[in-house]
Amino acid sequence: MQESNELDSTCGISDEELTERFKASIKIDQDICKIKGLPIAGYDDELDCPYIEYPDGKREYVKE
Repeated sequence: MQESNELDSTCGISDEELTERFKASIKIDQDICKIKGLPIAGYDDELDCPYIEYPDGKREYVKE
């Protein structure tokens, strides 16, 4: 028998719906940062490298 706790409860929301809501919340946060003129952290899959994108569109790639 599998145990569950209060944190496991999703109020009947499927994993797919939770994932979509999470993605939407990230998009909203990024939009708010753009409006406020704050940089946004991202990840470039092609270059396999994280970056910081500034409101003017300039990307600064993070090097280790």
